[in-house]
Amino acid sequence: MTLKTTLLCTTLIGAALPALAEEKRALDAHEHGHGALNIAVDGNTIALELDVPGFDIVGFEHAATTDADKATLQKGMAQLKDPLSLFALPTAAGCEVASVEVALHDGDEHEEHDDHDHDHDDHAKTDGHDDHDHDDHAHEKEDHDGHEHDAHADEDAHSEFHAHYSLSCADASKVSAITLAYFNVFPNAEELEVQVVTEAGARAVEASRDAPDVELN
Repeated sequence: MTLKTTLLCTTLIGAALPALAEEKRALDAHEHGHGALNIAVDGNTIALELDVPGFDIVGFEHAATTDADKATLQKGMAQLKDPLSLFALPTAAGCEVASVEVALHDGDEHEEHDDHDHDHDDHAKTDGHDDHDHDDHAHEKEDHDGHEHDAHADEDAHSEFHAHYSLSCADASKVSAITLAYFNVFPNAEELEVQVVTEAGARAVEASRDAPDVELN
């Protein structure tokens, strides 16, 4: 995606709609089923930016370790890389995909605690404690911490998909509305907070499974 279209989906929207910062903070709470979509139209270029929880796309947010999870993740990524199947545009507009960028961001921070037991081991040997007793104690503590870590990791793990699209249209003026087929492709998705910037101005709307049409004018 070019710098120009990226700026359309970030700087212009932020400048035209300062109140959207509050909505962005609300999305940061990471509520499953709820995401954000930016749409910017500049001449015959339509730029879209999608930020959604991992759960909405693949149905889970933990690391994909099993073959089944990896297959589901691959399928979700492939679906996200096909914007014309997610955003229905009038055929008369003659829109084609110019660029696609899709990324998965993992927000898990539990690995910061990995080195804790090493300091404890050095301290115990300096004090002259029995190595066998210490090893048993360290092993019990490691088991306890490990189970606690795993439980919290499963409960607190978050991931998000970020996608950027640039569409080149023969006549973007014929795109008066975009239907979000996104909701049909991803059954876990419920709502999108949509920010729209066109020559007519900027505004924010809410799209949902029951109301998937986004008017651009």
